[in-house]
Amino acid sequence: MSLPPQFRGSFRTDQRARAAYAEGAGIYRIVPQAVAVPADLDDLRLLVRWAGARREPLIARGAGTALTGANVGDGTVVDLTAMQPRRLEIHPENRTALTSANVSVAELNDAAAAHGLRMPPEPSSRKWATLGGMVATNAAGARTVRYGSVRPWVRALEIVTADGEIGWIRRGGGADEPIAALKRFRREAEPAIHAVSSLIHERFPAVRKNASGYALDAFLNSGDVVDLFVGAEGTLGFITTIEWALDPIPPAHAALRVALDDLGSLGQAVPALLRLDPSAVELLDRTFLDLVAGARGRSALPGVPPSAQAILLVEFERSSDAALRGAVGDAVRAMGPLASDILTALSPQEEEQLWALRHAASPILAGLSERRRSMQVIEDGCVPIARLGEYVACIRGAAAKRGLQVVIFGHAGDANIHVNLLTDLERSDWQAQVTGLFEEVSEEVLRLGGVPSGEHGDGRLRAGLLERLYGAEIVDLFLILRRAFDPSGLLNPGIITAPDGPPVSRLKVGAEAVALPADIEAGLREIERSGGYARNRLELADE
Repeated sequence: MSLPPQFRGSFRTDQRARAAYAEGAGIYRIVPQAVAVPADLDDLRLLVRWAGARREPLIARGAGTALTGANVGDGTVVDLTAMQPRRLEIHPENRTALTSANVSVAELNDAAAAHGLRMPPEPSSRKWATLGGMVATNAAGARTVRYGSVRPWVRALEIVTADGEIGWIRRGGGADEPIAALKRFRREAEPAIHAVSSLIHERFPAVRKNASGYALDAFLNSGDVVDLFVGAEGTLGFITTIEWALDPIPPAHAALRVALDDLGSLGQAVPALLRLDPSAVELLDRTFLDLVAGARGRSALPGVPPSAQAILLVEFERSSDAALRGAVGDAVRAMGPLASDILTALSPQEEEQLWALRHAASPILAGLSERRRSMQVIEDGCVPIARLGEYVACIRGAAAKRGLQVVIFGHAGDANIHVNLLTDLERSDWQAQVTGLFEEVSEEVLRLGGVPSGEHGDGRLRAGLLERLYGAEIVDLFLILRRAFDPSGLLNPGIITAPDGPPVSRLKVGAEAVALPADIEAGLREIERSGGYARNRLELADE
């Protein structure tokens, strides 16, 4: 297998290069057929046309931080991180930015901050998460509760279609209509979507965040094709350049730590806080607190009541110190009848100390032994806020029933819960128990009126849940939409639609894991432990 001589980037089919791209940040290990690292836009277009002629699947990839398996696959992995020119332009006069897809969100916001601006949705992986990957998953973060996910901040996208054509799609109806994929969409998919608009509005759950399936509801509200590409996980085309809307950075901010002794109080506490317009409301469950306390050799964390079943970390941002003090005071009064303890942080130093608890688990999880591995399986459910406490209790109970340890945290303001499952790989039945937990918790998400993914997308992990969530008619629409942009099914097959296997399979751990060269396996594990996702994987192959 070889590319035309005009291709100037790297194209590798050797075992070491393929092994280096077999894993991302999630649970999967799938060795691709080849790895391509295009040098620029012309290279990418040439690659897509070559793949179309050979019917070779292409898997788009940035830094590899996606948790759902959308960045690994059986075809040719396309690493977009080296594409030139690398663009990072801030336009403060109209509060916009223009970036290439391989720029990180940290780079964007660091550059924008010099002008008093930012792109508010910022995940915890800000240092290495590429902006193209963030668009592909409709990524979010702690501040989504006030500012929304990535979708509304995307003004325009430069794309390379499955036909190998290059064009822009823009908000407000602007698009390069000569592109064949857009013509097919206007002719085939758009009428089908509008024909069942009432069904779409009925079937899409009333939750604050939804990254499950294609955003047909957002498209109906806006009419912008941009909204369909955001969250499409590389299945509709390659994203190469992005125009962003930016927002002024509020000058005044403060935080609170609220301890709750009863999970049932979450259903009252979170709505009360939301009425005060916070910029973040984060949840640290008892399981999270116990992990941190145990790692520090304590039975409880200093300052946190031993009786606390959950901690809420709350951030307020305002335009003045006076307005900020008013918001903090209102929050303290609102939480008084519900909380067993409230701590305020008004100075930057106090805020930093308070938020340090939110980040305390990461090095602990990274340092787990090879026997006990952290697995992201039930890691992104989003439910109606009134059902948040019920959902957390379900996760705890379902895990305890199977003798599985879980660490629960997440974005309480959106009722979007993350779970690290700490799996004992020496248990003979661990994979069956993990599969059972996935099924039980997924069913509970649906029963509670939620969605399996709030911000990470479906990938291959949750693709099989979409028909249960939306019904066959909506999934048929997903397929019509996908075929309009990718008639030959070349782009990320098995992602979002038509899953190609059980969700808890083809794992990076366990007896069935595909063998990799020992040094590459160790290098991938070190990336996972250290968060070194910015590293070029070909460096591992060439050591």
